[in-house]
Amino acid sequence: MATEVTVPTLGESITEATLGQWLKKPGEAVKADEPIASLETDKVAVDVPSPVDGVMGEQAVAEGDTVLVGALIALIEAGSASTSATPAAEDKTAVAQAEKAAPPEPGAAPATSGGNNDALSPSARRAVQETGIDPATVDGSGRDGRVTKMDVQAAAAKPAPSVSAPAPAAAAPASSANGRKEERVRMTRLRQTVARRLKEAQNTAAMLTTFNDVDMTNVMAARAKYKDLFEKKHDVRLGFMGFFVKAAVQALRDVPSVNASIEGDEIVYRDYVDVSVAVSAPNGLVVPVIRDAQHLSVAGIEKTIGDFGKRAKDGSLKMDEMKGGTFTISNGGVFGSLMSTPIINPPQSAVLGLHRIDQRPVVLDGQIVARPMMYLALSYDHRLIDGREAVTFLVAIKNAIEDPTRLLIDL
Repeated sequence: MATEVTVPTLGESITEATLGQWLKKPGEAVKADEPIASLETDKVAVDVPSPVDGVMGEQAVAEGDTVLVGALIALIEAGSASTSATPAAEDKTAVAQAEKAAPPEPGAAPATSGGNNDALSPSARRAVQETGIDPATVDGSGRDGRVTKMDVQAAAAKPAPSVSAPAPAAAAPASSANGRKEERVRMTRLRQTVARRLKEAQNTAAMLTTFNDVDMTNVMAARAKYKDLFEKKHDVRLGFMGFFVKAAVQALRDVPSVNASIEGDEIVYRDYVDVSVAVSAPNGLVVPVIRDAQHLSVAGIEKTIGDFGKRAKDGSLKMDEMKGGTFTISNGGVFGSLMSTPIINPPQSAVLGLHRIDQRPVVLDGQIVARPMMYLALSYDHRLIDGREAVTFLVAIKNAIEDPTRLLIDL
């Protein structure tokens, strides 16, 4: 008996996804709740778990296909991998008679099986007719060694033997003569959505970026002094993002327009701060949201970000965790970025870009000294935020980071 696997509910207003990758092949054993496929939505990749223990059966869709919520994508067969991944109830005699009665298509290989293959399923027979593969040369992975559709397709995908005639010149890449090659890869749904939203932001907002730099000496000293005690007490590493999120919360309170947004002909001001933080995932950056960051300590912020980072890597972030957000912080410094002009994540009105820390010469008390400096960039919607407010916001961030005591006494 087979159990159907369907596309799960993906979140509010999301009705379809792309089958990004099959994680199990037909014939492989699967356990309940073990991921068998990965779906790509507009926001994140979501694993589809097997509902039962069994064997991966027929896959109803191919990688790259668009699937609707609730649609059938695969079957899980009862039993173990040593038995079958194909239906067992098929009448072999009827299939054999049908194969004899149906005339072969021109150029198609005979739809009979050899070796330990008793009969072909209808889907495997169609695959034989489409590919011209002799089923007698195919190793079957189905019940009792029967050849399945996937077996035929796998055999057709194998390269031809080296003794075969050379392929015609027209089949070779046009640029192969000089060794230059091109590869076309379809964009993932996530990348398509990112591209569309970023372009919409450029087309809609009057974007402007202003810069400042910050001396990281005191924050780095505090981190070096307390990081071991911090990790021991809170079971999380002390990084720089906790300081910057805390500083941003205070600056957003002082300059509320940076935390606001435009809706139609109205400005929406908020008394809460939901900070979107960009974290790295296997398929690119995702932006989960730290809810009510104004109520969190540095330790609470670091725990939340650490949890986001772990779950972004294993694909377990939830859709709701990436919705909303009133302000974004993106740390390109972890990748070595010196300076950038980040793009607003609409409907937000501003994004703070952090960059790498470099020892640079600065003048202090008339002396040239080397200090660990970081460039800050604030991109903002000039329709809502004036230049004076943008600069005031950046200076507030700079002051809080250069003198972390301000974060403790709320200055």
